Amino acid sequence: MTTTIGAPRTGNPVLPTQVAPSPRPFRLVRHSLALAKRSLIKTARTPEALIDVTLQPVLFLVIFVYIFGGAVAGSTEEYLQFLLPGILAQTIATGCIAIGVNLNTDIAKGIFDRFRSLPVPRSAPLLGAVLGDIVRYVIVTVSTLAIGYVMGFRITTDPLSALAGCGLAVLFALCLSWLPVFVSMKVRTPGAVQGIMFAAIMPLSFASNVFVNTDTLPGWMQGFVKVNPLTHLVGAMRGLFLGTPLDNHVWWTLAWSALFVVVFMPLALRAYRKKV
Repeated sequence: MTTTIGAPRTGNPVLPTQVAPSPRPFRLVRHSLALAKRSLIKTARTPEALIDVTLQPVLFLVIFVYIFGGAVAGSTEEYLQFLLPGILAQTIATGCIAIGVNLNTDIAKGIFDRFRSLPVPRSAPLLGAVLGDIVRYVIVTVSTLAIGYVMGFRITTDPLSALAGCGLAVLFALCLSWLPVFVSMKVRTPGAVQGIMFAAIMPLSFASNVFVNTDTLPGWMQGFVKVNPLTHLVGAMRGLFLGTPLDNHVWWTLAWSALFVVVFMPLALRAYRKKV
């Protein structure tokens, strides 16, 4: 009997080893973190993009403390203690606008078309962009406290409470950022994103307890101020930084943060899938 050279000795074919795909949640987290790293590299290469979270709080603190401090609080030192948590909340809220502008710009340039061709979950680019922006919020928190310390601001509570106040501010910003992400998916130009978000953030900033106590405002405005998410964030940070009564400000801030995620994250992801 003749045997063919090179023929296999058994009838069972040898199949290549197949690697089981990773579970979807872990795959989403892995790709989101990779894209977040891309955002961090982009920020490191364009440091001028951090002007709004480094220079803006300095300008607001200097202008409001030394021009209005004596008139509002009787002394610049007392007004600085009162104002700094409010300026931090205002700056961290306006700092969220940049993520919407950047995402809209990237979509216009076709970068997200390239993401579609990659084997990554559809939602990973948006999640990565939001996670990558955490550095901006940490920078604005550190820079605001640093310039405040130079000007005379002092935290009167313990370090753990101070860290909790900083962490609450960063968490609020991460959750609020889903609003500009959603807006960036619905409008056509970065300028439109910036205009819409400033129109939304400015009333929240000034119709709040950022600059003055709530009871000094007109009665018809106080109802809005008391439910304003920035009012609760500022009240929580003043309590954690200065020891003022916390009341239920922390819980309201956490509730507003969860609401931003529950409402605007699904809307943003849905609009993203339709847009790209």
